[in-house]
Amino acid sequence: MKVVAFNRTLQGTGASRRLRKAGQTPGIIYGGAGTPELIALDGNALWHALKKEAFHGSVLDLEIDGKTQQVLLRDFQMHAFKQLVLHADFQRVDSSKPVHTKVAFHFVNAENSPAVKLNSAVISHVLNELEVSCLPGQLPEFIEVDLANLEAGNSIHTDDLVLPEGVTALTHGQNLTIVTATIPRGAVTAEETPAAE
Repeated sequence: MKVVAFNRTLQGTGASRRLRKAGQTPGIIYGGAGTPELIALDGNALWHALKKEAFHGSVLDLEIDGKTQQVLLRDFQMHAFKQLVLHADFQRVDSSKPVHTKVAFHFVNAENSPAVKLNSAVISHVLNELEVSCLPGQLPEFIEVDLANLEAGNSIHTDDLVLPEGVTALTHGQNLTIVTATIPRGAVTAEETPAAE
């Protein structure tokens, strides 16, 4: 994804307030070999971009004065009730060095799992994203979690995932629970239903 930004020289609360009134969002780019750069972005375009999952989990091409650099969105602040992005932080990435970032899970086939079809189990998402390490070019937009074989009373853990090539989960030696299937109290499963007389 491509992002267009502009250099800004003024900083401080007053300057940022004036930028926002003009429809722009103040931001910063840091990291890598370069010095931190103060930037301004189109506030409306940024607000719409933040609604897209790919914007949060992809390497972005950020263009300033015709020059493009690769960055990751690291942080942003939203106004409490207005349709307004207050600030955005981007980190430069080097295509030859691994990046550490969080990637969202996409859960598929829940309605086809034995837990749901046979036992009317409730699927609970314990984690919605995973911290990973990989080269920028190998960063996946999302990680798919297939629930097709999930049985009632069972869970899926990080060790059960098949990650894309070159992607390593940063779980610090823990086998984290991603999703669980539990039968609600008082529910009758397909096996327990009495036969018709």
